[in-house]
Amino acid sequence: MFNQNKTEDRTVVAMLASALRRDISFGTLNPDQKLRIGELRTRYGGSNHSMRETLRVLSAEGLVEATAQRGFRVTSATEEDLCDIVLIRKELEKNAIKRAIELGDIAWEGRVIAAHHTLRKAEIAVVASPDNLKTLEWDEACRAFYQALLEACGSPRMLEIHRKYFDQSRRFRLTKLREGRLDHAKRAVRQKALVEAVLGRNGDVAAALIEEDIKEEL
Repeated sequence: MFNQNKTEDRTVVAMLASALRRDISFGTLNPDQKLRIGELRTRYGGSNHSMRETLRVLSAEGLVEATAQRGFRVTSATEEDLCDIVLIRKELEKNAIKRAIELGDIAWEGRVIAAHHTLRKAEIAVVASPDNLKTLEWDEACRAFYQALLEACGSPRMLEIHRKYFDQSRRFRLTKLREGRLDHAKRAVRQKALVEAVLGRNGDVAAALIEEDIKEEL
């Protein structure tokens, strides 16, 4: 019974965290907005305990931060924040893709190809109909593509850091999408070239393309 309750608690926290991540990314919860437990429970459900645990999870991910009043707020989204995220992602992902190309096997190549195919489908769909559902599917396809590219790097910690900062960049990426500032045609060409560099085991070219993709995406 005790283990069952713990499993249920983790499930509730995961669901709440997913909902808050979505609303932070879409700007429903604004940068620097105070997050009050009671208001969040009314909006999203859960208990005081599960909501506090959810906020701790999101704090560890850098999406919310503790305040001096023992509360939480959505982290800021300034130009300086974006520049810092871009810097970290570029340096980490260039290193990771080179390691993945060195260490990855044929099965990894297949996962990269499959993730790229899914991303292309999602990109076509979101351009044709940029509603919230298509936008979420596109964003998840972006995440899956980058995870597939880097997963063979051989460093769980590097992948963990990548996930953290990829998620922190999400609201900037979605804002650019909603404002029509993404060049989808150039993205398609660049990402196709990135997959070709992976299959050709050309780490330098792949690293340069990843750097360009990050800068253009954000």
